[in-house]
Amino acid sequence: MIDWVSPKTFKTPSIFKHLYLTTEELINKCIKNDRKAQGELFRRYKNVLYLISLKYCRNQEEAEDNLHDSFMVIFQKIGTFKNRGSFEGWMKRITIYKAIDLYKAKKTVSAEIKDDLLEEVTIDESLCDLPLDIILELIQELPDQYRLVFNLYQLDGYSHKEIANMLEISESTSKSNYHRAKQLLRKKILEKKPHLNYKTKK
Repeated sequence: MIDWVSPKTFKTPSIFKHLYLTTEELINKCIKNDRKAQGELFRRYKNVLYLISLKYCRNQEEAEDNLHDSFMVIFQKIGTFKNRGSFEGWMKRITIYKAIDLYKAKKTVSAEIKDDLLEEVTIDESLCDLPLDIILELIQELPDQYRLVFNLYQLDGYSHKEIANMLEISESTSKSNYHRAKQLLRKKILEKKPHLNYKTKK
């Protein structure tokens, strides 16, 4: 017969302790350069930040590098997080800015399109019924500046004024790049859809 043992007598192995920390507790340990806490922070948020990186980078390899660089900055600057707003949002902004830094290092001059020549292009409905991996693939194929402007404005809600400051371009350039990005993406979607429908029917 097994004697009853109070749960209080059980101790959580130290290797698992970080799994049960609150976000605030995890942040405090990371501020102290606790390696296990840093590992747990990476485990909790790597997928969401990798998805952000995939949106802003040209391919998986570049996204993986961006994820790594972003976590390096997160660990270095985590002590500056003041609990104002979402911690995840704070990390997402760092990840986006790292991708922008990569773009700036390779930046080339882009031509502006006059506002009065822009016609509205709708792609929202076309995107809704495509698998996420296909959407990411098509977005990655956009020219660098178009891809960044499209993601910042359409997917992450930044204004053209904010995007202009972030990318060091004019507002009109941001608007024209967004327009061209939508045109190209819509074209890519329409080209891709027949192939997807064919595979589905098979």
